[in-house]
Amino acid sequence: MTAHHIANRLETIRFKQPWLVLGAANTFSLACPENPTISHCYSFEASDSEAPTIAIPDGCVEVLFDCGNSDASAKVYGTPMSAMDTGIQSGHRYFGVRFVSGAIPACMQASAEEIVNHQFNFVDVVPHAHQLVESIINSNDFCDQVACFKRFFDKTTARPLSQLTQSMVSIIVARKGNVRIDELALATGYTTRTLQRQFRADIGMSPKAFSRIVRCQSAVYCINHCDDVDFLDMACTLGYSDQSHFLREFKKCVQVTPMAYQKQVKQQSYLDRIQFF
Repeated sequence: MTAHHIANRLETIRFKQPWLVLGAANTFSLACPENPTISHCYSFEASDSEAPTIAIPDGCVEVLFDCGNSDASAKVYGTPMSAMDTGIQSGHRYFGVRFVSGAIPACMQASAEEIVNHQFNFVDVVPHAHQLVESIINSNDFCDQVACFKRFFDKTTARPLSQLTQSMVSIIVARKGNVRIDELALATGYTTRTLQRQFRADIGMSPKAFSRIVRCQSAVYCINHCDDVDFLDMACTLGYSDQSHFLREFKKCVQVTPMAYQKQVKQQSYLDRIQFF
């Protein structure tokens, strides 16, 4: 698959973890199984770089299997609220699953608020998952791992979101995070207090925090997929008070400035690492 085709496929993945791709030693494998709860699956071997692999806020629940022979494990990660070290080990092989933003599998025994910005052992929050973990960790074939995980999760669904939260999520994503709570109240016809309470119960954070994540991810997405980016225009479009505010927020979420990030993702080696299945 050419770099052009890979770029087109990547455009379908709205919420990014770019440092995972850049932290791969060689190929970063991607697959999008036919499950509305799952955004995509991926696999890679971590490079031997001493620099930490960073996770950025994405609003997603992630399951990550460390397939290292001596340190095999499986963990559930809630979205970080700022850039954080993933703890990925050099030379280890990983298999990961990212759920769509805002979706929490019904089989996970933890509240939405407990999951955000925290991690858990997979078997502690997903009952009867020991065999799944063993099957994935002991497999060296990415497609087999994807099929195994899909079979397990095809038996479950995402936790149902209230109609009110669904409406708010749709508005926030459509506005690329550039929306205020009073605008959400006007659009939905509910009080801000009701919106805050229901959104936090369903998603685990406030609408404002989720909007901040979507706004940052919108900037990341634009930098990834636009050839000519004007950072001042981007700051205005996304509703930042000024360019300095945009730079501070971006660096807090992504760990580097927008310009430094652009230089790294525009390297040809970024797309060359990715292989779709």
